[in-house]
Amino acid sequence: MPRWLPRAVILVLALFACFQLGSWAFHQLIGLLINVLIAFFLALAIEPAVARMAARGMRRGFATFLVFLGVFVFAAGFLALLGSMLAGQIVDMVEGFPRYLDSVIKSINDTFHTELSRLEIQDSLLHSDWLQKYVQNSATGVLDVSTTVLGGLFRLLTVGLFSFYFAADGPRLRRALCSVLPPAKQAEVLRAWEIAVAKTGGYLYSRGLMALISGVAHYVLFAFLDVPYAPALAVWVGLVSQFIPTIGTYLAGALPMLIAFTVNPWYALYVLGFVVVYQQFENYVLQPKLTSKTVDIHPAVAFGSVIAGTALLGAVGALIAIPAVATSQAFLGAYVKRYALTEHADVSTARSLPGRRVRLPGRR
Repeated sequence: MPRWLPRAVILVLALFACFQLGSWAFHQLIGLLINVLIAFFLALAIEPAVARMAARGMRRGFATFLVFLGVFVFAAGFLALLGSMLAGQIVDMVEGFPRYLDSVIKSINDTFHTELSRLEIQDSLLHSDWLQKYVQNSATGVLDVSTTVLGGLFRLLTVGLFSFYFAADGPRLRRALCSVLPPAKQAEVLRAWEIAVAKTGGYLYSRGLMALISGVAHYVLFAFLDVPYAPALAVWVGLVSQFIPTIGTYLAGALPMLIAFTVNPWYALYVLGFVVVYQQFENYVLQPKLTSKTVDIHPAVAFGSVIAGTALLGAVGALIAIPAVATSQAFLGAYVKRYALTEHADVSTARSLPGRRVRLPGRR
């Protein structure tokens, strides 16, 4: 046996053990890594506001605290307003539900010549097997729901703390990162950081602009249908549909449909139809144009990046895919050398010249 063989076998086994250990650690820490990634992009989004306040002499930590406080106050006030509005509408809907049910039963009896009664329907529902099973399953699922809510609150707190530290200690973090790199690499890191801040801010601006357009469009519909709390519902639809990926549109449209149902059941269908039509207009017309202008990427690239981000990281990937791709594209574009097109390379120009034949490469 060669003398190097035992040492090679030990080295291969050690590398395999290190790979297994690293893979296990990565899968255990994937949740924390995703939270840190979200916090990093949130810190990049508020970096311009914090830097502007710090340039006026305010301490960076206090400026970051003021920005977070403003966001928290706005979110808490908006959620409190929506909570009170939703509670009042649910009470009104529950109180008026027997009247709606009587009108529906009367319409069915008149149309199909039946003799249905609301009391008989209620009695059959209360004694049905599927209702009892549903109540039992709901009782056993309370613990799972509580665990999910507590986990979501802990994750939100983790993201908030990391994003606060990233924003407050941004210059210190950049200095620490550049201190371990040679001078040429330091310039590249700083350039990438500035590009990431600009692209993330542009993406946030585009989402805010689309939220404004969506809110105005839905407000016109709610005001036309005389739906209660039309301004608050318009703000709800605009924010939720734009800043909660994948399921945000359905969450945003469910609340206006519920409140419109308390006014007139047909209004809920009108709201549903408008939400579906506007979503298609936003997906294929509005979003590609605004996103391509604010983050300077092609609409097809923006659409593909969202699909790829969703496949990799789910809702989080869909949210951060566009700014990440825009940052990478802008950073790589600074180092890709471009050349002017020659006469042979510009095929469209060559074919459009009248009375002139141009020999193209590869053709005889």
